[in-house]
Amino acid sequence: MQTLFNNYSSIIVFLHVISAVLWVGGMIAIRFAIHYSIQDIQEPKIKLERTLENLRRFFNMVIPAILIILLTAIIMIISLNLKQSSLHSIAIAKESIWTIMTIVFITIYTKRNKAQKYFENNDFDNCKKQLAPIAKYFIPLNILLGVIAIYLGVTLRGF
Repeated sequence: MQTLFNNYSSIIVFLHVISAVLWVGGMIAIRFAIHYSIQDIQEPKIKLERTLENLRRFFNMVIPAILIILLTAIIMIISLNLKQSSLHSIAIAKESIWTIMTIVFITIYTKRNKAQKYFENNDFDNCKKQLAPIAKYFIPLNILLGVIAIYLGVTLRGF
């Protein structure tokens, strides 16, 4: 693993950072741009349909990013010997945040899939009930955690 990191450290760090940017930046775009533009749609069925489609496309982009974050984090923790470093606590805090974010993401993913099933059965009220906490609580929470994790990552790279 050390040789891999020594030979490809720039690529590994780049993939880690760009994946974090895609995940956190994607959530910011969904919450503060797309969410509000969808609110202008008057027809409830179309509004729900667009929301479900946007989340599906977001997941297609973010799932590989989450996997890349995990893989590159493992490579960096092992290669940089962070367990033996004074930076170990920062690395643990950062990876704990990404773990919490992943759990929240799985919750979002599950709620979206339940909402899709309700939508397909023309149960728009339950569909909306599944989607509402995603925009109101889960995405804002993950944005906050993601910004903190990115800051900790910058702190780690600065040392």
